[in-house]
Amino acid sequence: MHQLLRDFSVPAAFAGFITCLVGISVSAVLVIQTAQGLGANQAQISSWFWALCLGIGRCGLGLSWRFKYPVATSWSTAGLAMILASASNYSLHEAIGAFVVCGILTAILGFSGIFGRILAFIPTSLTAAMLGGVLLKFGVQLFSSLNESIGFIVLLLAVYVLSKRFMPRYSIVITVLAAMFSSPFFMVFEAPQLSWGITHPVWMTPEFNLAAILGLALPLLVINMASQYLPGIAIIQAYGYQPHVKHLIGWTGAVQSLLAPFGCFSVNTAAISAAISLDDQAHPDPKRRYIAGMSSGLCYLLVALFAATLTQALLSFPNLLITAVAGIALFGTISHNISLAFSDAEHREAALITFLMSASGVQFLNIGSAFWGLLLGLIVTLILRPKKAA
Repeated sequence: MHQLLRDFSVPAAFAGFITCLVGISVSAVLVIQTAQGLGANQAQISSWFWALCLGIGRCGLGLSWRFKYPVATSWSTAGLAMILASASNYSLHEAIGAFVVCGILTAILGFSGIFGRILAFIPTSLTAAMLGGVLLKFGVQLFSSLNESIGFIVLLLAVYVLSKRFMPRYSIVITVLAAMFSSPFFMVFEAPQLSWGITHPVWMTPEFNLAAILGLALPLLVINMASQYLPGIAIIQAYGYQPHVKHLIGWTGAVQSLLAPFGCFSVNTAAISAAISLDDQAHPDPKRRYIAGMSSGLCYLLVALFAATLTQALLSFPNLLITAVAGIALFGTISHNISLAFSDAEHREAALITFLMSASGVQFLNIGSAFWGLLLGLIVTLILRPKKAA
């Protein structure tokens, strides 16, 4: 406790608060969409937020304190979008079962140390193509909404582009706030009657279905590893720390598996928002920046307590607002993955096939297109692999 009081600083604590704010605001509406797509009711959606924020907060707080560097944790926006794209293929309880399996596999890969070897077998271009494919429709839906409210969509696009130019770190936060404040001028909107109270978690019994494990759990595992853990660990290293990879992956996976029956689909190291806690703006002394990671974790725990109120507020917004914000929030993820997918000339053909198959939305044997896209891409990669010189 003495060390904690000695190392505490207001800038670091505030950096942790901003890390949490960015992490939640970027894709909270996607959590609503995904849970609804799987058939969750309002109490179950609140439980999703409770479980996610509890797991993220516990891991961020505990790991930052243990290792004395900021460990920013979050849910996977990319994984969330993949679940949403596949939601029509599975029931809520089948999806919960897939989340449990994904968490267990993540913990095994982390604690065993074979995480790197597994990912090395799958070309990065294919995982990026798979993710880019399943996310494509969300970007398209944004522009399809121009027919519904051209003024609202154009306004949000203008706010996003301008904030990206002048305040890139907070562009999504600014866009979300602009959407909330401007929506009453473009559509029917009634201010919600919020009731404040402690959130009550809801148990959702997992159903373990082979199709859901292959079509949801495994693609989610790959996406989390590629889009969250790899960049999350890399950014910790970039700031001069030596991340404890086994523990970061193992413990977040274990917490996910324990909280999955309450709606926790992922607990990962943060990728984008992590830089806020790691930067020297949090504190000029790298040894005292862990306070930012602990602060972020504490903020998530507070959100978990009042997750039901957060859910009430989010559910009050019109569907058009949620669709628009979700599409804009995924711009960076879509563009990054499409760029990465086709940057490697050697795997470009396989990446294109993976991308198109994943974007198709088709399913065979009740298994979604993300799995088949990745599998097809791996087969094409093996067939087209250049022959080694004799």
